[in-house]
Amino acid sequence: MSQVQSVSGRAVPLVGNDIDTDRIIPARFLKCVTFDGLGSHAFEDDRAQTGGSHPFDQAQYQGAEVLVVNRNFGCGSSREHAPQAISKWGIRALVGESFAEIFFGNCVAMGIPCVTAAPGDVQTLQNWIAANPQSSVTVDLETMQVCFGESSIPVQMGEGSRQMFTSGTWDACGQLVAQATAIRETAAQLPYVNWSQAVS
Repeated sequence: MSQVQSVSGRAVPLVGNDIDTDRIIPARFLKCVTFDGLGSHAFEDDRAQTGGSHPFDQAQYQGAEVLVVNRNFGCGSSREHAPQAISKWGIRALVGESFAEIFFGNCVAMGIPCVTAAPGDVQTLQNWIAANPQSSVTVDLETMQVCFGESSIPVQMGEGSRQMFTSGTWDACGQLVAQATAIRETAAQLPYVNWSQAVS
């Protein structure tokens, strides 16, 4: 199972409140059969409107792995495509003032930690990233801090979600694989799973 105890990498600041899932990935991309390729369409309409000045288009942020946002990020629909698009672009962790509940849940299910911080701390972090785009940021789920340069800010996450990341239990598929023998033994005792018994 995949434990997520910390995420380190360069970061990208995305300033603005109430950025909804339709802005993260426009509805026309929901018809895709797989999530492959969604990363190139993350924030597509916003990026088109800004003519190349959107953070996801700026050269200094390419390859970033931590996204720093503001209030109520991911509001709107429940589409899993939104965190999938962000993940496919390369983001492995988010820091923000607050996250929409369903968006947060989808991120947990994908192994992408979303931690919250005070508005002033988020702004400080965004400003530091803008001034130091090639420097690394660390989201530490053990100490519940985000470290950058010589500074750090405290962050929060529900204890249940935090333990899911640090123990690896967020990974439902990983749990099934790890417990394959026990699952087979249990299934063998269930008459509605054993079709040969059901037919006889």
